Amino acid sequence: MGLITPGLGLLFWMTLAFLLLVFLLGKFAWKPILSMLKERETSIFEALNAANKAKEEMKQLKFSNEQLLQEAKNERDAIMNEARKIRDKLLDEARTKANEEASRIIESAKESIQNEKMAAMTELKNQIAESSLTLAKFVLQRELSDPAKQEEYVHELLKEVKFN
Repeated sequence: MGLITPGLGLLFWMTLAFLLLVFLLGKFAWKPILSMLKERETSIFEALNAANKAKEEMKQLKFSNEQLLQEAKNERDAIMNEARKIRDKLLDEARTKANEEASRIIESAKESIQNEKMAAMTELKNQIAESSLTLAKFVLQRELSDPAKQEEYVHELLKEVKFN
């Protein structure tokens, strides 16, 4: 039974060695270990707080980025709408100017055609009158070559003048 039940002296020295070990560990090891554990706990807590702050800041940045993106899209849409309006206005102005220019050209062409037509008609009338006079001259020269025929023609013209 000597192995199972320790002797009183052995118990005394083991207790004394254990107490000495506890004292030395408490004096030299536990305080630094506990302070290091406390520091580590504090640093972990601070790191968690910093991570939470960073997470909140990331949420704020994400929200801010989304707002900026939405504002940029709205601004882009406004600029595009303004550009479309300006383009449509310029196209309408160009169409109006082109239509006015075409109308002016057509009117000028019609006027020119009318003038040319009038000039051609006047020239045609002049040519017809000239031809008629020439023809009448030849007819009268042939008919009025005899003085009796001339006198008869004059009397005939006088009769016609009186009737009109």
